[in-house]
Amino acid sequence: MKLKKVDLSFQSCNSEYKEAKVVIFSSPMDATCSFRPGTRFAGNAIRVDSFGVEWYSPYQDLDLKDYKTCDIGDLDLPIGHVEHSLKLIEETTAKILADGKKPMMIGGEHLCSLAPVKALIKKYPDLRIIHFDAHTDLRDEFFGRKLSHATVLRRIYDLVGDDKIWQFGIRSGDKSEWNWAEKEKHTHLHRYDLETLDECLEKIKDYPVYFTLDLDVLDPAYFPGTGTPEPGGVTFKELLAAILKLKKLKNFVGADMMELSPQYDTSGASTAAACKALREIVLLLHQERGHE
Repeated sequence: MKLKKVDLSFQSCNSEYKEAKVVIFSSPMDATCSFRPGTRFAGNAIRVDSFGVEWYSPYQDLDLKDYKTCDIGDLDLPIGHVEHSLKLIEETTAKILADGKKPMMIGGEHLCSLAPVKALIKKYPDLRIIHFDAHTDLRDEFFGRKLSHATVLRRIYDLVGDDKIWQFGIRSGDKSEWNWAEKEKHTHLHRYDLETLDECLEKIKDYPVYFTLDLDVLDPAYFPGTGTPEPGGVTFKELLAAILKLKKLKNFVGADMMELSPQYDTSGASTAAACKALREIVLLLHQERGHE
């Protein structure tokens, strides 16, 4: 598998693959979306609109131009073929890891997150997951399918097990999912907001950590451009503050940012929010100094 940069990259992230430390790629799949599809268009929209967002982060006093980041663009996924698409995402992530780099995936529906975790768990058996989302995503099956955007964290749990997943911002899900997480204590689920993130980071900061961000954790007032908007979410300012706390991690091994459907927000505000969040996460992946 040969990976190389694309001409239209995210902001200034146009380093050659060989020299990059962080590799951005997008997974244009929305095959299991149960309400409004369109996340397959997120990667391209983010790349185009990123030219309206500064390369410099005043929050971290860092500039993307100072770091070697390669954007390899949209993966060539077979439309409608879930298993094959997930395999290609996993293989791409495995290649990035084998080459000593960190993966940063743009979704795509949230089910895509299963594939990078499958690759990461082989390198990091003690992997921990931080999950921001409006939805539990813990169903064992949805419409008779084990592989769905509504089952992705349950499938990730199958890989990592108890006491490895921390969920924040959750405000929607079937009652059985809440019981499975909270009463049976299979995951650490924090309802409605991001306020206990500091406690989580203190407990897992020495472990390898993967961060999966479903952008619908944001309130639809701030982020209407998503397939399953859920009122009662956090503000962008709150999300940004939480993302910046990830600098406490000693081994931040990869991340994804999922569920932007740009066509549902013709103002472009949702895509701009995604661009800004992505800039900060990529900079954090570069700054982390772990014990890999």
